[in-house]
Amino acid sequence: MSEEIINPEVVEEAATVQEVQASEAPEVQEEVQAAQEEVQEVQEQNLADKSLSELSDVFKNLMESADRMTRSKEAEAIKSAFYKLLGKLRSEAGEAEDTFEEVEENFKSLYADYKRERAEYNKEQDALKEENLEKKKAIIEDLKQLIDSADDVSAAFPAFREIQNRWKEVGPVPASAFRDLNSTYQFNVERFYDKVKINRELRDLDFRKNLEAKEKFCEAAEKLAENDNVVSAFNELQKLHEQWKEFGPVAKEYRESIWARFQAATSVINKRYQAHFEELKGKQKENLVAKEALCVKVEEIAARDIKNSEQWNASAKEIEAIQAEWRKIGFATKKENQKIYDRFRAACDAFYGRKREYYSQFRSEMDSNLEKKQELIRRAEELKASTDWKKTTEEFIALQKQWKEIGAVPRKKSEQLWKQFRGACDEFFAERDKNAAPENNYYANLKAKKKIIEDIRAYEGTGDAAADSEAAAKFAADFQAIGFVPYKEKENITAAYKEAMAAKFPGFAEKASGRGSDSRNRERNAKDSLIQQYRNLQQEIETFENNIGFFAASKNSEPLIKQMEAKIAKAKEDLKELEARIRKEEEESR
Repeated sequence: MSEEIINPEVVEEAATVQEVQASEAPEVQEEVQAAQEEVQEVQEQNLADKSLSELSDVFKNLMESADRMTRSKEAEAIKSAFYKLLGKLRSEAGEAEDTFEEVEENFKSLYADYKRERAEYNKEQDALKEENLEKKKAIIEDLKQLIDSADDVSAAFPAFREIQNRWKEVGPVPASAFRDLNSTYQFNVERFYDKVKINRELRDLDFRKNLEAKEKFCEAAEKLAENDNVVSAFNELQKLHEQWKEFGPVAKEYRESIWARFQAATSVINKRYQAHFEELKGKQKENLVAKEALCVKVEEIAARDIKNSEQWNASAKEIEAIQAEWRKIGFATKKENQKIYDRFRAACDAFYGRKREYYSQFRSEMDSNLEKKQELIRRAEELKASTDWKKTTEEFIALQKQWKEIGAVPRKKSEQLWKQFRGACDEFFAERDKNAAPENNYYANLKAKKKIIEDIRAYEGTGDAAADSEAAAKFAADFQAIGFVPYKEKENITAAYKEAMAAKFPGFAEKASGRGSDSRNRERNAKDSLIQQYRNLQQEIETFENNIGFFAASKNSEPLIKQMEAKIAKAKEDLKELEARIRKEEEESR
């Protein structure tokens, strides 16, 4: 072998390349790792507002894509978002029946299929990388042999170029072997330039090709610097750095300038990337403040003194509105995101835990009320056939009062229980009314009052004011002496009576309310009429109060009950007025 000739420029170029690669590798590795973490976080944020079914659909679309095996980070982000949402929904549902089992099973099946396919893919890739490793080792051996045996430049340089092309065509190798393998290859490339008697023309041609390739890398990096998607631009930049390493040196006069140009474009992308995530972190801090405010709201609601179902339901709607607002807010800072979520979930859990405890106790009370009402029904069924009208009426009134005092029962049974109880009461009172004494026959009373109204309308005035006044007083006394009419007819019959009296005896109502100065008989009739009105009104009030309990269990009874209570209050006021008028009549008759 001829004496080795060392080219100083090639040695310097090789040293420069080696230095750049050594200083660049750790920085690129750290940036790539950071980029992957940030990309995954961004992906999770983009999935945060989706429902379980939407997340399943996103995973299905990924499974159908041709590049699915290279999107494992995205698959894991979807899985993470799915199970975070599933856990939150189950927590909010409490101990209710699990309605998410089917959607979870479907997602598990999809993910299991993906994992199996991914495992096979990784296995194939690992085998392929091992195969590529062996190929590149063989290429290095061929390069070493070329270096050791090359004397003729015309023969050695084409073979060297062919080795370089073969090296570029071989795919990736295991990461653990990449650094040593690449260093060994570059070392032997440098040996080739040092040892082989290469002429300047071929060397310059090689430098020129490397320069052209690296200029294209610079152009690509500069174009990436204009990309609005800074995360995508950063990832593409890492690929350019990897490809840069595959090419050899350039002429000495271009080494610093071409590397400076590439680094300048790299610096622009890195700064934009850093600014993007600084802005993102600022937004995340704002999100943290907003979520802390929502936590305070939920904690306040969870600590409230809530006493009834209406308040519980209203508070639950407040919680649901806050949870909807929470879902609209993006992620907090990576350090605080899990902590603030745990705080929010703890406050929600505290509220729903107290709500479940309340309704558990409420159900126990309703079960107790159910037993009490069933006992009243049993007693009403025993009494409904009784003919001891007075005593049994009093017992039924007492049962109705107890029924009103008992609290709520399960809604599904409420109407059924009420119908049973009211049916027994109705059956007894209907039978009692059939057998009622004449003075308590409401429909007979109605008929009698209608007859008096007809007589009033048929009355022909005599022209004698005293006689007509006495006739009016008798009509009034007879009308008032008659007992109750059915409640629904009371207002109509009273209005008809007043209309008839006003038509036949104008001014009689005013005279009847004034001080009487006629005969003692007329005074007595007025007093008796007032006493009869007083008794009738007492009986009417008692009937209202006894039977108001019938409306308590009806779903739409509240307006009717209020109306009845107003009538009772008005009747009691009328009683006081009648009592004063009776005393006045007594004083005037002395």
